[in-house]
Amino acid sequence: MRFKHRISHCSCSEHGSILCPSSSNSVVGIKPTVGLTSRAGVVPISPRQDTIGPICRTVTDAVHVLDAIVGYDSRDAKATRAASNYIPPGGYRQFLKPDGLKGKRIGIPNGFFNFPNGTVQQIVYQQLLDTVRKQGAVVIENLDIANLAVIQDVLNNGEQIVLAAEFKSSLNTYLSDLSYSPVRSLADIIAFNNAHPIEERLKNFGQLIFLVAENTTGIGALEGAVIRQLNELSADGLEKLMQDEQLDAIITPNDLVSTVLAIGGMPAITVPAGYGKMGVPFGICFGGLKGYEPRLIEMAYAFEQATKVRKAPKFLHGTF
Repeated sequence: MRFKHRISHCSCSEHGSILCPSSSNSVVGIKPTVGLTSRAGVVPISPRQDTIGPICRTVTDAVHVLDAIVGYDSRDAKATRAASNYIPPGGYRQFLKPDGLKGKRIGIPNGFFNFPNGTVQQIVYQQLLDTVRKQGAVVIENLDIANLAVIQDVLNNGEQIVLAAEFKSSLNTYLSDLSYSPVRSLADIIAFNNAHPIEERLKNFGQLIFLVAENTTGIGALEGAVIRQLNELSADGLEKLMQDEQLDAIITPNDLVSTVLAIGGMPAITVPAGYGKMGVPFGICFGGLKGYEPRLIEMAYAFEQATKVRKAPKFLHGTF
């Protein structure tokens, strides 16, 4: 019952499923290192990229939930055993430090803060970066992530080929392990949808992704080559940049860096940053290498306490 006062939610992220809704709803999302939290019981997409993390009102709430859900799970043994080495003795709450930005080296990679001069986002993000500096961080701008355009081009860099194969294999395993289910495979789901086209709204949405995935035959030579390429893009890209510049984190808007982080199984925390002219929230994202959760928490918490951007939502009543 210790979380009964906390409004929180745990989500599964393969790319931006934690960072995107958190940024768009003025809440905090923690996308952990892949394997830090168990994926057992989660409808899978990719075992290389799926990760479970909290979405909460504040960094403190999110960290409390993170502490409760990290650790080894025999039902997700390989990933959680490897990532357990990243969990610090005493957990993550010890990193909720108001001075957590002091002395941190933070990079601002090119290609993300492309907001026109004078827009709310451009002005607010510049002010927030100034705040980060005033809190004692060293901010290094104009950094390039190698092959960023290729990494971000998910339709042409081969990632979709691998994800389709991984999705079919992982989903079939998940469904076959359920105690009860009217469907036991992706093929069964496709057949069910075809048998219930109105209820499943096939005319509106179709099931192209399902059909593409069903047509795959596992991780073969092509898929293996793509995975090796994605690993190289990550190693030569963000990982090399952070190591060369000795960065504790990079800062980007919203969830725009989610693909870069996803292919390397790397963590991030998004924190409320501001509101557009129509009141639509936007966030700021602290991303880092595998196992960097302690320093990301320090920075995100210090940023949150220094800015206190989040406002409680106002629910409008009336006819829309």
